[in-house]
Amino acid sequence: MQCLSLPSPACSRRYPVFVFTFMRRLNMPHPPFLPSVISSAVALGLVSIAPSLLADEIYTLETTTVAASSEQALLQESVASVSVIEEERLSQPGTTHLEEVVSQTPNVNLSAGASRGKYYQIRGIGERSQFTDTVNPSVAVVMDGIDMSAMTMGATLLDAKQVEVLRGPQGSLQGASAIGGLINVRANEPTDYVTGDLELTVAQYNTQNLSGAIGGPISDKVSYRFAAQRNSSDGFIKNDYLNRDDTNNIDETLLRTKFHIAASDNLDLDLSAFYANIDNGYDAFTLDQTRHTISDQPGHDRQETLALVGKSSWYGNRHFIQETALSISKSNLEYGYDVDWTNPDFQPVGAKNRTDNYSRDEKSATLDLRFISSEESRLFNDSTGWSGGLYYFYRNSDLIRDYTGEPVFTSEYETDRYAGYGELSTDLTDKLTWINGVRLEQDTTLYSDNTGEYSKPTEYLWGGRTALEYQTSDSQMLYGLIARGYKVGGYNANIKLPNELRKYDSETLWNFELGAKHRLLEDTLHTQLAVFVQQRDDAQVNATRTEQGVAFDYTDNANKAYSYGLEAQAQWQATHAVRLHASVGLLKTELKEPGASFDGRGAAHSPEYQFALGASFDHGKGWFSGLDIEGKDRFYFSDSYDSTTQAYALVNARFGYQQDNWSVTLWGKNLTDQDIIVRGFNFPNNPYTPTVAEDYVQFGAPRMFGITTKYSF
Repeated sequence: MQCLSLPSPACSRRYPVFVFTFMRRLNMPHPPFLPSVISSAVALGLVSIAPSLLADEIYTLETTTVAASSEQALLQESVASVSVIEEERLSQPGTTHLEEVVSQTPNVNLSAGASRGKYYQIRGIGERSQFTDTVNPSVAVVMDGIDMSAMTMGATLLDAKQVEVLRGPQGSLQGASAIGGLINVRANEPTDYVTGDLELTVAQYNTQNLSGAIGGPISDKVSYRFAAQRNSSDGFIKNDYLNRDDTNNIDETLLRTKFHIAASDNLDLDLSAFYANIDNGYDAFTLDQTRHTISDQPGHDRQETLALVGKSSWYGNRHFIQETALSISKSNLEYGYDVDWTNPDFQPVGAKNRTDNYSRDEKSATLDLRFISSEESRLFNDSTGWSGGLYYFYRNSDLIRDYTGEPVFTSEYETDRYAGYGELSTDLTDKLTWINGVRLEQDTTLYSDNTGEYSKPTEYLWGGRTALEYQTSDSQMLYGLIARGYKVGGYNANIKLPNELRKYDSETLWNFELGAKHRLLEDTLHTQLAVFVQQRDDAQVNATRTEQGVAFDYTDNANKAYSYGLEAQAQWQATHAVRLHASVGLLKTELKEPGASFDGRGAAHSPEYQFALGASFDHGKGWFSGLDIEGKDRFYFSDSYDSTTQAYALVNARFGYQQDNWSVTLWGKNLTDQDIIVRGFNFPNNPYTPTVAEDYVQFGAPRMFGITTKYSF
């Protein structure tokens, strides 16, 4: 990858060759649009090089810090494959939710099956839906210290400053809920001066988004930040039977307040509260694969969440810093839909008009006590820094399922997790650092339901990592790591399953990774490259079973699962007026279970390639523009059948004017109006062919235009 340091046409030609060579070795197909997309991006880069070579001044990139690590580290010095989406990209017009940005990062995917995409997969690991079963997440989603993994619809970009995506098992940081990785959302902090902004977006489909934030000092020791957001849209579905265009609507109200208190010279306090009230519609699937539904009882996707967070940082002991973080949250979740997607006029005589509804009461709490060494307490002749702590996690989830208006299933899930963790960072030489971390966790889970199932097992799990970091120069860092992650077992709530399939076991993952990070061209170009191999033992996968002519999914354990691939990322401040970013993820997965239908094939929601290209331009005199392209390969809907999506590339653009403290931006998304599949199933659902399994898909947003006005102070 040294080629990246040479701004020459030869270098620009070699990089696509490298990518295609890697794809050939993974037996990946070349999509017809990918060569042209990459060629266009290279041409764009060459055009932007010329003025940068003539410029007298170098415009370096800002330093980025990753907070979701054992200790805060600079992005280019973090020993892991990490993507950071900064505020400039998060605040682009028409962007309100986490689902709209994370898929732009390498080897990260998501699934919908609801009003929003709220199930995330990293390197082919992660859940895709939730019905009767309680989901133990494989990808942790944390927002300002709140574990949102079980209620990700509330993980919005309200006043967001930064989104961090950490790939691979994060057992040392997050334990059992981060075997696949961690997504960390950070909001803007209180300031000691008055600042704020107000933003209004109006777009097609009666879309209106209004958000605002204000912060500043209350006294010389207390500062605050308050933010609010209101999102509404009719959605892009037309219900022809009801003659309505708002059955798949968005209706979201979000509030956040934060306080920073300098309680004393040695004690800082940070307090935060978050509230979400979401009442979205859900009417997305049809029998004929269009955006025109005929359901008579459209569904809904609701969430009301209240969360409180407190953090203290104490500096009163010269040997260590002590941090305490406490969070509690309560959520009411309700998800329901029209089972047959049709109406009495369409159905055969005597057919039932069915609905399915899931109401969950979620409560959770976390407590983290952490100690971080000071310069005076380093070990082994001052060569080793250390950190460690104790962790507690509690979650309670009560479910009531109503089928066609009748309660048919109730369950209670409660888990208590206790963990101890620690990490040592040893300077072997001036340039070579050895990092070792471990986490020991005890999980006790109670599960009961109205079928008589009752269980309260206790599991003991461990994870951690060992890594070498080699700082070859001020501008280059190389690393290698071995990490182990884990995920607890669980329960299948479907009463049609035999007893031996009601439970499934915990799984473990080993991750082997090599990486390189560079700061090049006088710190105007930042690059990252990582290659990895992962092995999962007793991998939790989706299986399908048919009982009495009805097919249903459940969770089972596969013997092994493998994945390997590459992640490459780059940011380049080519000139003061041109900023470019690019990323590519290549992934190959395989499930292994002798005799199973999925034996030897790839994992679900695991596209073999993903890419993102973007450019921002300052045209002078207040005018600016931007272009972004993102795409991914096709992927399987599920582990249990072979239906797939189609490969695609999305083109988004914006053009605007900024003067003093205000700006106005015209923007368009999915300019080529592609039909993007965000969730798919294969089962019988047509009342006229009740035994024939067919593909059914949910589409993402079509082409959409809007205008955004923003005022900052």
